[in-house]
Amino acid sequence: MTEYGTETLNHFQTLRDYLRWAITRFEQAGLDYSQGRQTARAEAEYLIARALGLAPADLKDFLDARLLPAEKTRIIDFLRQREIEHRPAAYITEEAWFCGLKFHVDERVLIPRSLTEEFIESGFQPWVDPTRVERILDLCTGSGCIGISLAYAFEGAQVDIADISGDALDVARRNIAAHGVQDFVHPVQSDLFENLQGRRYDLIVSNPPYVDAAAMAGLPDEYQREPALALAAGVDGLDCVIPLLRQAADHLNDQGVLVVEVGDSEAALQARYPDVPFLWLAHSAGGSGVFLLTAEQLRQHGF
Repeated sequence: MTEYGTETLNHFQTLRDYLRWAITRFEQAGLDYSQGRQTARAEAEYLIARALGLAPADLKDFLDARLLPAEKTRIIDFLRQREIEHRPAAYITEEAWFCGLKFHVDERVLIPRSLTEEFIESGFQPWVDPTRVERILDLCTGSGCIGISLAYAFEGAQVDIADISGDALDVARRNIAAHGVQDFVHPVQSDLFENLQGRRYDLIVSNPPYVDAAAMAGLPDEYQREPALALAAGVDGLDCVIPLLRQAADHLNDQGVLVVEVGDSEAALQARYPDVPFLWLAHSAGGSGVFLLTAEQLRQHGF
């Protein structure tokens, strides 16, 4: 079979040649696409398009175009990283999209794919009154995609974005600058609420680590590229969520709302706190994994 860098591969002439070859190779390599575009074809189209500076939607207009040597080299490099190294496409291109916005990403942060996305786009209505939201916290921010998206959704609100990782905050600062939201979005290095003492918010949104030990052990190679600090959360996936719950009420205003993504740890959380009235937000695609609690509910149940 043709390998990367061989004479045969370099003698492919058109984009169609590379796309057909890449789809076959990706399918045979058993890659995982859940961080990206879900299929071998979509992933190959995206990488080839971005290698040439094209939008994926425009690739079809150039499938029979002949390539320059430098263009071939870049395409081959992108495809090799994806197939041979199992490097996620977002890290190869150093870009990802969330809430319709483009963000820089690299191996210092998770690739944006939060279940909170559609709720942010709707302003968490009907559960949150946008006229009451002046201060927001994005806890465990990573790339800053949630906090920056919240700044767009709640125009004029002040948003703190906090993470334990200084490396992650460096990426977040780059995204803050790229979106020109320095006046509204403020990075803070903090282990949960540790460096946020005295600060209160109308809305706290968090996508904390919530992958349990069994799931961590079985993650595909692509997920091994992401920072374990942002994924691993102990035996039941609740090592971060429980202290977050216990501290959140102290940082919410009286009418404040807490929204937390817990993914597959939803069942473990419900079993741990069967009397807590978690409101599980239903996704348009089905399922949940994201809960909402008010400040009043947190205090009523002893958090």
